[in-house]
Amino acid sequence: MSSPEPNENTAPTRFPKLLQNWISLIGAVFAMGSIFAFLLLFAIELFLPHSNPYMGILVYVVAPLCFFAGLLLIFVGLWAQRYEKVSPRLHIDLTRPRDRRLLVGFALCALLFLLATAFGSYQTYQYTDSVQFCGTSCHVPMHPEYTAYLHSPHARVACVDCHVGAGAEWYVRSKLNGVHQLVDVVTGNIPRPIETPVKNMRPARDTCEQCHWPERFIGSIDRTYYHYLSDATNTPFAVRLLLKVGGGGDNGPPSGIHWHVSQGEKVEYIATDAQRQVIPWVRVTNIATGNTTVYRDKKFHDDPAKFEIRTMDCMDCHSQPSHRFLSPNEATDTAITAGLIDHSVPSVKANVVAALIAPYQTTDEAMQKIASNLHTAYPQLASVDGLVAETQQLYRDNFFPEMKTDWRTHPDNIGHKISAGCFRCHDGNHKTDDGKKMIPADNCNQCHTILAQGSGDQLKQLNTDGTDFVHIDAPYLEFSCINCHTGAVSK
Repeated sequence: MSSPEPNENTAPTRFPKLLQNWISLIGAVFAMGSIFAFLLLFAIELFLPHSNPYMGILVYVVAPLCFFAGLLLIFVGLWAQRYEKVSPRLHIDLTRPRDRRLLVGFALCALLFLLATAFGSYQTYQYTDSVQFCGTSCHVPMHPEYTAYLHSPHARVACVDCHVGAGAEWYVRSKLNGVHQLVDVVTGNIPRPIETPVKNMRPARDTCEQCHWPERFIGSIDRTYYHYLSDATNTPFAVRLLLKVGGGGDNGPPSGIHWHVSQGEKVEYIATDAQRQVIPWVRVTNIATGNTTVYRDKKFHDDPAKFEIRTMDCMDCHSQPSHRFLSPNEATDTAITAGLIDHSVPSVKANVVAALIAPYQTTDEAMQKIASNLHTAYPQLASVDGLVAETQQLYRDNFFPEMKTDWRTHPDNIGHKISAGCFRCHDGNHKTDDGKKMIPADNCNQCHTILAQGSGDQLKQLNTDGTDFVHIDAPYLEFSCINCHTGAVSK
């Protein structure tokens, strides 16, 4: 016996009231998609070998927001349905071919939406794990750091490898910090400049030393540093140094610069300023014997217990390993040495430095005034446009007035020429309480030997025993470089 044909009097199959309007139905699909995305992203995060600090934003902020947006649509649909704001109301009768086709079509669209959600979630994860995201998209305030990173020795190392690393504890910290950064970006509550050093950075032993090996004995390295004086002829002046890098002890007793991070010695210190440039108290502990020696600046009389005692690691000297902003002097010297700026142009060193250091409110203003100043300084120079372009590029690479960022706000503690660096401790003022011991302060020879200095044939006159540093016409005396050298003036 055949089934009767459907007619108008046949009672339709009713769906729950929640599904009797399109708004609520779309909201339900949207909420389901967000739950699906949450589970997918959580699984990706759980099983991938390394963590992404911004995954927490996707999993615990974006996905829940989409879920609540779906719930909101459901309630809006219910409200509209109750007060008959939705027309027509959704009636589904599965005995009617048209309704079955519509339902199948809707189900296919919902399935495609879920597939698109899966694909989009994974692609979003991949993007947030990229250097481009850290430097350019969400992190517009990080433009200075990203620009410096592109010119650094770590330009092929992903941001998360240093800023997060492996391990559950720092993984959770990075998530909390990522959400905090999101709030700062959305509200515009961004420090200008970005504060350094990063207070929540994990120890360098967990990140830097996964690639680098300070315990390996390196010995001494021959390096030549090229400079140009700010006179009419841009007089070259180079210093050839034998840097005593040494090693941490695996191939002999700890020695040289890397003694500070050797496994046999533990160096701790107190910094009284946020950027760790003022260090009045140092404690050195021999790991094997347990013997401890405390050095303090004669002006420091506070109780050390009032301060944070930090264990020294790579970052205390390599303070800007991937985000180094060159001073005007360094940037100009580098460009002249590389042949990007013509060293034969009269007073080009002084004029380029002056153009870089002038106060500007915006990068656009800097570009205009640099061009104007150099055209005024060299009205007859045929290659002035090239000089302008190179100077503008030096500015874009190292100066960021919108974020109030340059070499002054982010001191580099390698060396001691334009920031305190080594002299934070090796200044002759750090002694034991009985005055019998002092942190070595032989400023020239403790970590390097001057093999030659000057230009031309002078650089070929090597003295392997070392020579006194000649400051232009006067021999080196006991003075600190930073008393005169600010990075913006050439002496």
